[in-house]
Amino acid sequence: MSTVTPAAGPAAWATDPYARALSRGRGPLFLRRADGWLLPLDVERWCADADAADLSALRRCEGTVIDIGCGPGRLVAALAARGHRALGIDVSDAAIGHTQRLGGSALRRSVFEPLPGEGRWGTALLIDGNIGIGGDPRALLRRVAALLAPGGLLITEAAPHEVDEQVQVRLDDGRGDADAAPHFPWARVGVSALHDYARADGWQTAGQWEADSRPFLALRRPRTVRSTSQRADTPNSTAVISSQFPRNLSGDIPVAGP
Repeated sequence: MSTVTPAAGPAAWATDPYARALSRGRGPLFLRRADGWLLPLDVERWCADADAADLSALRRCEGTVIDIGCGPGRLVAALAARGHRALGIDVSDAAIGHTQRLGGSALRRSVFEPLPGEGRWGTALLIDGNIGIGGDPRALLRRVAALLAPGGLLITEAAPHEVDEQVQVRLDDGRGDADAAPHFPWARVGVSALHDYARADGWQTAGQWEADSRPFLALRRPRTVRSTSQRADTPNSTAVISSQFPRNLSGDIPVAGP
């Protein structure tokens, strides 16, 4: 496993390649490792309506929901249509604008920044590879635990094969300007490794399934949450993104409770 130094990840996702892809509703868009290896990003699916695999996860949501790395907002919109109070967070203006145009509540914010309703969310989502945010899955799991209410639920999507790597990547849309995009830490985690990270911090497995070749885990928040480590705060310290709450967001969305 590679050792990574957290970089300005939020700033990277705010760059032109991601915004261009969302505006088109399609790729190409990749995460490129330093050795040239490319991970295709499924922009077309992200910009479409929630599909059957997505719905298999959303049906398990409990109470108020925070979608971490919401992208263009298909899951937030689908949750709202099903009567859930839901908030998407993302570091990209383009993603937040797209989510709000779909009628969803969204906030331009990193998961490592202060967020509304900390400790009171019913469900958190880490879908579409977002367990990789920050390049440190265990630190991210601890941060999510601090967002959830006691007994709260995390629904996360694992990599479709057994992998456990922490690497530096950058966004690349094939336009020839990839060298100008900043590197940032990212992780890819398969089901076995995700189980290991979760058990290490006391998460309880509440479900495991596969839909359309996409593996998912549902994890219960430990009753006693360890303090968020300094390492978990580091991605935020390099690129803090602040904003005003959207007008349709009270700043206390979990008031309905799980």
